[in-house]
Amino acid sequence: MQILILCIDRDDDLGVKANVRGPVIGREANVEAAVKLATADPEDSDANTIFGGIKVLDDLAARDIDAELITLAGDKNIGIISDQKIANQLDVLLKRFNFSSAIFISDGAEDESLLPIVQSRMKVDSVKRIVVMQSANLESTYYIIKHAFNDPKISQTFFVPLGLASLIYAFFLMINYPQGAIIGILAAVGLYMLYRGFGDPISVYGERIKDSFHSGRMTFLTYLAALLVMVAASVLGLSRVWELYTREGIWYYGLVPLATVFINTTVWLYVSAILIADVGKIIDCYKNRTSTFRYIIPAFFVISMGLLFWGASTYLISISTVIGGSSIDPAVGVQYFVYSIVAAIIIALVGIKVSASIRMEEKQVLNGSNNADT
Repeated sequence: MQILILCIDRDDDLGVKANVRGPVIGREANVEAAVKLATADPEDSDANTIFGGIKVLDDLAARDIDAELITLAGDKNIGIISDQKIANQLDVLLKRFNFSSAIFISDGAEDESLLPIVQSRMKVDSVKRIVVMQSANLESTYYIIKHAFNDPKISQTFFVPLGLASLIYAFFLMINYPQGAIIGILAAVGLYMLYRGFGDPISVYGERIKDSFHSGRMTFLTYLAALLVMVAASVLGLSRVWELYTREGIWYYGLVPLATVFINTTVWLYVSAILIADVGKIIDCYKNRTSTFRYIIPAFFVISMGLLFWGASTYLISISTVIGGSSIDPAVGVQYFVYSIVAAIIIALVGIKVSASIRMEEKQVLNGSNNADT
């Protein structure tokens, strides 16, 4: 059995810079790929990693040890998407080749974060890190900072928040409203940090939407419609909160009443957006003749949650002494709250019953088709 010498290009510099698609199998193919990458970007460490793998392969060959060199390429969207691509490539290769163990070639901590993925599939005998030696002048602080800022992964993280903050501040100065600059900057930086924090799920959903568009699925239209409804709901809720804020100020109303108004204004639009997206999934399941029961319960539970939030927020608004304009009597608000809880429980139970019935029917159909095949 062969020993696998494994190099990993997590961010797919081979594909982006050298137009080489992974996996790259064999010594000659890896030499060619490393030369192309080093020619396209002499400062890329992945080229040195591949050459390091080539040296390990030659050392093993000199000792008459059977080995194979393979380089796996991920995706420029580092995270779940890139790691899934690498894991899929590795699974295919392990079905094709009979490797006894692996030697993991790395250029740093980023590639070594994939080591558990490799170890979950095969035994890893050794990890070799390739360290590029530089002259003292190149290791100066100026050189390190300059090249760090030229790295898109670092420059996007550092410069985008500063650029957004500068543009927002300049805009509010131009309209002679410097007080709004603080709110705008905090909102922009907060949204950017949320995007960075939820970057992997957002990338995954983006890939799913793109895939549904190219494959002609209904989910593309329903996701787009749901997104537009959620944007409209957010704008409507924020405009209502802004109306109250500009009337007396946040310290007059307080954060809880303003949040309650936002929830009461937007809850059914958010519920509608989720249901629209869920309808697209159900339609695609029917079209592909796959199970739909897993999308039934969420639909009923979303309606139940909407009832609970609407009933609670309606009751809080009815008893609020600072938010005027409410035509709901506090006693009626209590009734709405109680009725919403009862209705939410009933709808949730109906959802469980309907889902169980659909699941039972699907099992019967599946068993019938299996009996017919036999």
